[in-house]
Amino acid sequence: MGNKLKMSPLLQRISVDPNICFGKPCIRGTRIWVSLILDFLANGMSAEEILEEYPQLTKESIRAAIAYGAEMSRERYVEIAK
Repeated sequence: MGNKLKMSPLLQRISVDPNICFGKPCIRGTRIWVSLILDFLANGMSAEEILEEYPQLTKESIRAAIAYGAEMSRERYVEIAK
C-alpha cells in the first residue's frame, strides 16, 4: 500500500470549480464553502445547528468538510504566533 494514505471517499462531496464561488472549495451541488462549515465548527456550533441553518447539507457534508480540512493540513500549515 505504501506510505500514501488513500483519499477519503468523503472528499468526492467537495467541489472546486473556478466558475463557482471563485474556485473556493464548496460542498458539491451547493455554494456553501468548506471554510464556512469549518469556521462554524471551530466557533462551537454543533453539526445539528449547522444542519438546521443549512438544510441542504447532510451529516456527510459536514464530515466531508472536516476531511477536506484534514487533507489540506497535510499539505499546508498556518504560522502560529508564539
